[in-house]
Amino acid sequence: MDVLSDAITAMHTGRPHANRHRLRAPWGMRFAGGDGCAFHVVLQGSCWLIPPDDAPPFQLGAGDVAFLRGAGTHGLADSPATPLREFDMRNPEAPLDGDGAVTVVLCGAYLLDGSRAHPLLSEVPPVAHLPARIGHHAALRTAVDLLGAEMGRSRPGAGAIVPALLDTLLLYILRAWFEERAEDPAATGWTAALTDTAIATALTAIHDRPDRPWTVAELGRRAGLSRAAFAVRFTTLVGQPPLTYLTWWRMTIAARLLRESDTSLLTVARQVGYSSDVAFAAAFKRQYGITPGRYRSTHP
Repeated sequence: MDVLSDAITAMHTGRPHANRHRLRAPWGMRFAGGDGCAFHVVLQGSCWLIPPDDAPPFQLGAGDVAFLRGAGTHGLADSPATPLREFDMRNPEAPLDGDGAVTVVLCGAYLLDGSRAHPLLSEVPPVAHLPARIGHHAALRTAVDLLGAEMGRSRPGAGAIVPALLDTLLLYILRAWFEERAEDPAATGWTAALTDTAIATALTAIHDRPDRPWTVAELGRRAGLSRAAFAVRFTTLVGQPPLTYLTWWRMTIAARLLRESDTSLLTVARQVGYSSDVAFAAAFKRQYGITPGRYRSTHP
């Protein structure tokens, strides 16, 4: 798997969910904050996004996508002046609208482990706006169209198709945001790391084989750089030295294995590059503050 896919897979803690709303002005919905991320896509008409933390509202047009990292309390409305009513997940079809102009929106959320967020996600702003532009992000638009069609009517297989499309949409949203950032010659951080051939090669190697006893020199050779040049470049873009990131990623994988399987500690240790469960337990405790066994028992 590539780095972006790996990062999102490691953070997943539950199934995503979404609702399709056909609303007539005046209408306003308030979405409660929670763990994970949220998205809103305007399929027809227009509306206003009221961001978290008292940031100024901004308008979304047909085809626009808004992605909220952290999913703080926020709202959607036909106008910034319209009062917001609490959106009830238990009753998503509850009437919230009037008899004016029609807007169709697709709203959803992803359950992600915010306590172990991959650092690449931290570069995405709290609210990312991807406006619809002809010729831009065709795959994202296709995913939106497919999801909108599936959510618009009940058909056989939707129970499997919709979650898969939601996961696909998340990756397309993040890919689109990073691609837009990468067009800036001054881009730094993970945006640059994912498009820098040398560093992307090293990151792919780490993600492909986290169990391998990597050294900075070997990763540098893979990247086509000297050991010193590679270490400086990797640290500058990724924000951590190569082996520090390797350990962080190993422990992130280990935590997911502990949460999601009953695999023995020794097997988990070997899958993330440790020859003994004792060495693995010591490394895990340095990262999480508790032993692997204790973590498993408290994170079912």
